[in-house]
Amino acid sequence: MKLLFTLIFMMSSLQFVSANTIDIGAVFPMTGNIATYGQESINGMKLALKKINKDKLKNKELKLIIEDNKGEPLDSANAVRKLISVDKVVAILGSVASSNTLAGAPIAQKSKTPMLTPASTNEAVTKQGDYISRTCFTDAFQGVVMAKFAYESLEKKKAAIIIDMSSDYSKGLAKVFKKKFKELGGSIINTEFSYQQKDTDFRSLLRKVKRKRPDVIFLPGYYTEVGLILNQARSMGMDLPFLGGDGWDSPKLQELAGEEGIKNNYISSHFSPDDTDPLVKKFVEDYKETYGQNPGAMAALGYDGLLVLADAISRAKGLDSKSIKLAINNTSNFKGVTGTITLNKNRDAQKSAVVLETTKTGNIFKQKVNP
Repeated sequence: MKLLFTLIFMMSSLQFVSANTIDIGAVFPMTGNIATYGQESINGMKLALKKINKDKLKNKELKLIIEDNKGEPLDSANAVRKLISVDKVVAILGSVASSNTLAGAPIAQKSKTPMLTPASTNEAVTKQGDYISRTCFTDAFQGVVMAKFAYESLEKKKAAIIIDMSSDYSKGLAKVFKKKFKELGGSIINTEFSYQQKDTDFRSLLRKVKRKRPDVIFLPGYYTEVGLILNQARSMGMDLPFLGGDGWDSPKLQELAGEEGIKNNYISSHFSPDDTDPLVKKFVEDYKETYGQNPGAMAALGYDGLLVLADAISRAKGLDSKSIKLAINNTSNFKGVTGTITLNKNRDAQKSAVVLETTKTGNIFKQKVNP
């Protein structure tokens, strides 16, 4: 009986490769508070999938099995379990929002299923184990970029930080920004300013910030709350610049922030459709032709993420999880639309970032920052 149970468990743990397809899982927020991230990511992946399947991958078709995590860690964990135990995928892409990826990563690591996130920047993500990797830069790099931009380019010397306490992403970025800004010679207001995801009224919080008279505010959150904060801040006469990270990068931000709220702010991100690189220009053309609008950072990250995974599968000695993992981790000088991607020994991508200015008609490219 014990032998029978062992055999059943082993069979349930095997990844699935049919005669005709290679099955890949994708865990993204297709509904919920950060749904535009997931929708854009999947749009980018579908473009990449078309490109991959045009030439086939090891004489097979790549199949994407999409799971909606609703932007919630518990749903992320359940989605990863389902993809591994029911769908028998050979690898998983996902997710966006570091808290969601951190919920699923230990499950993927324990089952030895390669999991590659195209967009989760928290330092802890790849520390979950050698089956977990990412094709985006980390919070450490983003935080440094924005601290330098605030101090050197904007010449700001006194910063307040507003943190989303329900987000590992927000806390990680805040920590790095604070350290670097102080190293450069700036001062950080010590009062803790924080909120939780799904809060909608930030006026009391903003009054506390305003009383401290900062000349710049670092707001490393996600677009839903950020948009409301910007809108309410401008209505209270706070016309100083707000700075953020890639969590702001959504077409919904302009709508939520309003015409006044969106002005005079800057973010670090992974991609700009204004980049003149021929690879980027072709991607932007294809995306606009397919979806009727410019791609945002999440679309570009999703596109690159699936292409990197497909490239790894093409280089892998076999379609077993260990072979695919080793090929992913050995990714070097992969030319993507978000930059040239090389994974370091921690399985984090070494690549450039861009600084964008937010405007009512979209984000404007300001400068590119190399690692």
